Amino acid sequence: MKQYAWAFLFCLVSINLAAQERFVTISGKIIDASTEEPLPFASVYVKESSLGTTSNTEGEFVFHIPEELKDNKVVVSMLGYTTLEKSPSTFANGEVIELAENSVTLEEVVVSAERSLTAKQIVRRAYNSLEKNYPTEPYLLEGFVRDLQKEDSTYVELMEYAVRMKYQPYNATTEPKVELQAVRRSFIAEKHPWNDERERQNAIFDLIEDEFIRFNYGPIRAKRGWEYEMEQVLPFQNRYVYKIKGRNKPFETALLYIDTETFAFVRMELTRSAHRGRSWKRRLTNGLQQMHYRVIFEYQEYQGKWYLKYQKEEDTWQVYDGLESKKLLFTKYPKKELFVNKILTESLETSYFTANLLINRSIESQAKPYDPKFWEHYNAPTKTKELSTIEAYLKKAQIRIE
Repeated sequence: MKQYAWAFLFCLVSINLAAQERFVTISGKIIDASTEEPLPFASVYVKESSLGTTSNTEGEFVFHIPEELKDNKVVVSMLGYTTLEKSPSTFANGEVIELAENSVTLEEVVVSAERSLTAKQIVRRAYNSLEKNYPTEPYLLEGFVRDLQKEDSTYVELMEYAVRMKYQPYNATTEPKVELQAVRRSFIAEKHPWNDERERQNAIFDLIEDEFIRFNYGPIRAKRGWEYEMEQVLPFQNRYVYKIKGRNKPFETALLYIDTETFAFVRMELTRSAHRGRSWKRRLTNGLQQMHYRVIFEYQEYQGKWYLKYQKEEDTWQVYDGLESKKLLFTKYPKKELFVNKILTESLETSYFTANLLINRSIESQAKPYDPKFWEHYNAPTKTKELSTIEAYLKKAQIRIE
């Protein structure tokens, strides 16, 4: 395949085994084999372990593998594409990782007994299989959070931090306890004066209170009003998933990806948009009106259960001068992402964990001093060119937080 200069510069795959650091580091860029376009949010993980990372929106990744796992295969996968398995030592310098897009017909992968199921019946069966497919014992997730906020056309905040979250079983509606491990970036610029008298929320708590499976709501319930349509069947990690489109008129649309064997929800997307200028919820007392809301949940299988791997929430809020006012002050565009890079299911009682994150205080007020050593081998998504540009702007525009 033809190689380009950017492929060498940004897709360099290197192996760096330093005995004193006890890590193998691989890096590269994942692209579509046919179009050569980058594949964002592809999974890169160590086979038969719970350790992994995710490619960024440019398809790039850096993955630090503990020395004790260096002989395990590294799996590169993405929904709708063939899966690649390679030993860390076989990643070559200058290599671009190509995944081939693949789709199949329903008849190719589903036994005859299942062909009669409608899309809505498949969703209901997946909902009824939650206890079978999701953890019924407490567990820990380690992950990386990125909180990026914009007001009108101007970026006003970028924050990145590492957390550990102690979850109860899937059907326990209590929110997980959270340990703030470290903060990597914290840039806050001048915001609209409307924000001055309002407490900033923790992005992590905004994320964890919205998960459909844990809190039993959204399109997974196939309640009255929701319509479902089978779109196609896609390969995923040597198995297949149904891709089902849902709609709850006039405000909501959804995409549900359901494993054809276990009926587990592998990925879920929900979009709510204002219709003819009317929002799906009333304006809040502080003048906020939500006009657009999009969430994505993606899961990974580990030890026979499915755990959260990636979550994104993007919103559009119009801010008015009071509840009854028609004066639009500005528009907010918050974007929050959680990248899970490790799952812990055993010895939780003896695992070092300190629930220290308070929901009613901002992240930066609870952060410890920056520790570069913590981030040296931390599996966070690689920074993109766009994010570098935003960061450079915010470094100049940031204000001092007392």
